Amino acid sequence: MKKHHFFLKVLETHFVKVIEPSIRLQEYAVGIFKTTSTKSSLKKAIKKGLVKVNGKTATTALHINEGDTIELFQLEEKAQKKHFNFTLEVLFEDDYLAIVYKPAGILVSGNSFATIDNALMQNLQKSTSPNTTRPRPVHRLDYPTSGLLLIGKTTESIIVLNQLFEKKEIQKTYHAICIGKMERNGEINFPIDDKKASTSFEVIQSIESPRFAFLNLVKLHPKTGRKHQLRKHLFSIGNPILGDKEYFLENKVLKGKGLFLHASTLTFTHPFSDKKITITKELPKKIKKIFP
Repeated sequence: MKKHHFFLKVLETHFVKVIEPSIRLQEYAVGIFKTTSTKSSLKKAIKKGLVKVNGKTATTALHINEGDTIELFQLEEKAQKKHFNFTLEVLFEDDYLAIVYKPAGILVSGNSFATIDNALMQNLQKSTSPNTTRPRPVHRLDYPTSGLLLIGKTTESIIVLNQLFEKKEIQKTYHAICIGKMERNGEINFPIDDKKASTSFEVIQSIESPRFAFLNLVKLHPKTGRKHQLRKHLFSIGNPILGDKEYFLENKVLKGKGLFLHASTLTFTHPFSDKKITITKELPKKIKKIFP
């Protein structure tokens, strides 16, 4: 008879901001999760041990306080999670977190088999921390974007790194090649999906181009983290990213070379050692070919 091995996978995470007075989990958590929105479904999830507060399995009587992290898990069969045999470049690693390079043309996570998420176990050392868990990316990069990806290796580090992103305490720098004449620098404040979104940009170098009039090597600092933010923002000012097939100007699509967008630097204070971490990955060859 075939044995079924299951493991818990985080489905949704909720951070408790302001709460007065203290309230029981069973009351507070109704409606905070999209996948478990009713009182009865929440109660079932808690009884099955699928809800954790600050990394510990919760009970219905547990009281919630400001600053708590509530996670909803789902059971996944281990047999379904085969590891993707793919060698990753690891630029930084310790017991708590890692920074890996994501090549263009691969998904970070999702239902596909060929994802960075599925390749992490065989590329990273298992943490010696007591709350070690399956390593997980704590943010995303689009499929066609290359660059640095931050990974949590313990339950606690995944929670804390998510909080650092929420508080905007992790600075990301991108480089892109953009089409058309551009201002030397500026800030784009263009709402995305009716939410505030902000990106600052600085043109490092410009060259004339027979096909695109001008090509610019641009340094980008997203101050918010909306989906496709950099691509949408640059398109909104008439300077789309070279190779973008979703946000483009008529007759200005470069095909076959991919998207010229690269997540080049991550800077943050390590949440457990308090050391300043700055990791940079050099620009891909296709960008350096145009801007040596």
